[in-house]
Formats: sequence, C-alpha cells, structure tokens
Amino acid sequence: MTVVAAVDTDRGPATCGRGLAEQSALPAKLGQLTDSIAQVLEVHMTALDIADPQAEPERQAYAALARAYRDIATRLAAVAEQMAGHRDLAMGRHDGQILAGTQARSAFADHVEIKRQLLEQLQASAGVDRQLLDAMRNA
Repeated sequence: MTVVAAVDTDRGPATCGRGLAEQSALPAKLGQLTDSIAQVLEVHMTALDIADPQAEPERQAYAALARAYRDIATRLAAVAEQMAGHRDLAMGRHDGQILAGTQARSAFADHVEIKRQLLEQLQASAGVDRQLLDAMRNA
C-alpha cells in the first residue's frame, strides 16, 4: 500500500523533503539555545577571581562545558541546514501499513511526548531565568 501526498495549495504537495525542511527549525533553535548556554558559561568565567585557588577548577569545568556546548550547537546548526536543504527531495513510494503500524505510532508517540516534556521544562526554566534577569537588571 502506498501513501499519497496531500496537497497544500499554498505550498504545493506535502512531501517528506518538505517535512524535513519544515522541521529543521527545531534543531536550528536548539542549536541557538545551546550556543547561548556556552556564551553564558564563558561570560561567567570572566567573573572568577583568579587569585582564589578554587576558581581554577571552576574555570576549567566551565571552559570544558562551553567547548562541548559550542560543538553541539555547531552540529545542530549543520543538521538543521541539511534538513532544510532537502525541501525539494523527490518523494519515494511508502508502505502505508508500516507508517500506520505499531512501531511507527509508538516512535511518533514517544517523539510527541518528549516534545511536550521539553516544552514544560523550557517554560519552567524560562520563568526562573526571567526572575534572575530581573534581579540582575535591578542590581
């Protein structure tokens, strides 16, 4: 059984390539978030008192984490770009029974649940971050 692509008259036929391109915004935004974490760590390092012997291990930890975050951010940006570049990918024949099957539904249900959990975490974290930013502005 094959699945026929739907047509969105504004954007043309719904294809897997177009789906990849449209979904590229998430890894792109996650890459930006990851890069901003590295920047916060790097700025924090500049506040460390180098005369304090306990500051060096903290500096080293933050530096290693910042490098790792920058690497992850670069990789996420590259994946997002690659996904976006597949917009015009020709759509091959699909087995609709597999796409509607238990394994596909389970994988997609897990994906949806993880996104929901991420949204909750981001909302909670953003609230705490807003309070900290307000305190920094009022200091």
